[in-house]
Amino acid sequence: MEKVILEAEKRELVGKKVSRLRKEGKIPAVVYGRDYEATPITLDLRNTTNTLAKVSSSTILTLVLDGKEQSTLIREIQKDYIRNEILHIDFLAVSSKEKLRTNVSISLFGEAPALEEFDALLVNGIENIEVECYPQDLPESIEIDLSVLKELGDAIYVKDIPAPANVEFLTDGEELVVIATAQKEEAVEEEEEIAEVTGEGEPEVIEHGKKEEEEEE
Repeated sequence: MEKVILEAEKRELVGKKVSRLRKEGKIPAVVYGRDYEATPITLDLRNTTNTLAKVSSSTILTLVLDGKEQSTLIREIQKDYIRNEILHIDFLAVSSKEKLRTNVSISLFGEAPALEEFDALLVNGIENIEVECYPQDLPESIEIDLSVLKELGDAIYVKDIPAPANVEFLTDGEELVVIATAQKEEAVEEEEEIAEVTGEGEPEVIEHGKKEEEEEE
């Protein structure tokens, strides 16, 4: 994939004072890492928003700061969902020589024969798979072909998915990704059972960033 670049500037304002930056069309952020000193930065709001809309959560982003490039991965984004505006971003500095752990989103494609043959209903389980690999091997997404779902009850679990080259899956192999179920009452019961197994809510954040901004609002 083509290198995705974000221009950044070092930031002096911290805490509640960063509200001034947002009024100027900038996003306060921080980049940190194992061998990288935590550095407050700012990004252009419009450019960053447009760039992030075109990439996945596991895309390696190149931050350009003081003329130097640093490969990073987004660890957390704080948003104002009413205004649909980014408030703050945590970047993790990564090295091509060190493996990282992160979540990669699941992308379903193809058609499940069970939909037409048995009027089935597809019920989704998990939406992300935790992986470990070097940054250069990190996939944009994990693609899964639905054509293997031919009959009612057919399902795809993490253990059924071949891992991309040089990538290790850390998510439990018994985690459900998608299942073809019967519609009507029996489907409702099956969905409830799946909910008990998979749980609900947002995927867990593996590693939170620096909490320098948590009191800013």
